[in-house]
Amino acid sequence: DCYSLQSVTIPNSVTSIGDHAFEQCNYLQSVTIPNSVTSIGNGAFSSCESLLSVTIPNSVTSIGNGAFSSCYSLQSVTIPNSVTSIGDKAFSDCKSLQSITIPNSVKSIGDFALSSCESLQSVTIPNSVTSIGNGAFSSCYSLQSVTIPNSVTKIGEGTFSDCYSLQSVTIPNSVTSIGYRAFLSCYSLQSVTIPNSVTSIGKIAFSSCYSLQSINIPNSVTKIGNYAFLHCMHLDEPSRLRLKELNYTEN
Repeated sequence: DCYSLQSVTIPNSVTSIGDHAFEQCNYLQSVTIPNSVTSIGNGAFSSCESLLSVTIPNSVTSIGNGAFSSCYSLQSVTIPNSVTSIGDKAFSDCKSLQSITIPNSVKSIGDFALSSCESLQSVTIPNSVTSIGNGAFSSCYSLQSVTIPNSVTKIGEGTFSDCYSLQSVTIPNSVTSIGYRAFLSCYSLQSVTIPNSVTSIGKIAFSSCYSLQSINIPNSVTKIGNYAFLHCMHLDEPSRLRLKELNYTEN
């Protein structure tokens, strides 16, 4: 709450930045984090609305929950190869964030980690990632394409919901389940190929995907939740016949 603080240089003697250390420093535009720092705590720079850029050094291994959430002016972030986990809501509501580099060292992306990053257009998820949290990329309105790596085994609840511009998604053979509202209201999504590894599709998983024209559902799928394809008004005849074969109904 040091509203007038504009810049901070953290010395090399510091090894960790604690929870909420610089939260709501509304005019903070720049911060230098030295190579001595190994962890950035929960909410450490949350609501630093004027923060334009941040360089996370190679010494950091974890980025805490909400560490940079609601940094409305933050435009780009490079996460170093030392980081193994991105916490829940770590970059949520960073409305100006256009690009983020996720290195091969990252194993988990937390719940809502990049939700409501309205300017984010594309993201590459590396093969090291085994877990993508619920709502991790929800409400990323500008996100156009996503490739999910072979290391991921499930797409959680609302992971890509309300990604209005999402046109294409690659689901790998490692994925066994597509969760509740996983792709809800992805208005621009036109086609989806579901691999043979998937056994279940959750409730309203693809509901309100108005542009969806074709959906390839393999024989491995044994369960489709209620309203999974509700308001998918432009599905072609083969897709509708396949859903009928699976005894899918809207209720």
